[in-house]
Amino acid sequence: MQVISTYFTTKEWELLIGEQVRATRIAHELDQVDLAQKANVSVGAISNLERGKGSTLATVVAVARALDRTDWLQALAPTVTISPIQMLRGKNKSAPKRVRSRKSNVEGIQAP
Repeated sequence: MQVISTYFTTKEWELLIGEQVRATRIAHELDQVDLAQKANVSVGAISNLERGKGSTLATVVAVARALDRTDWLQALAPTVTISPIQMLRGKNKSAPKRVRSRKSNVEGIQAP
């Protein structure tokens, strides 16, 4: 199932991830008890994750590892190839600062 949307609510993401976990668990021919033992989490944690009822990051990581789906985790935390600070510094150098000069008016008084 290929569904990509930046407009999903948190609840919709939880449900989508839960569906993916359930489908992967079934594809690996595991029941919830087996997966819970393999991931070292409770059966309730597996059930909540699959139903989109909330889960901890630790549970998501443990389940992804137990299902041999660390690619999911890599997608969440890709390797940074350039520093955000370097990007900002590069932006600042490319745009030279403009200097405003004060012009005098007819009576010789400088404008504010």
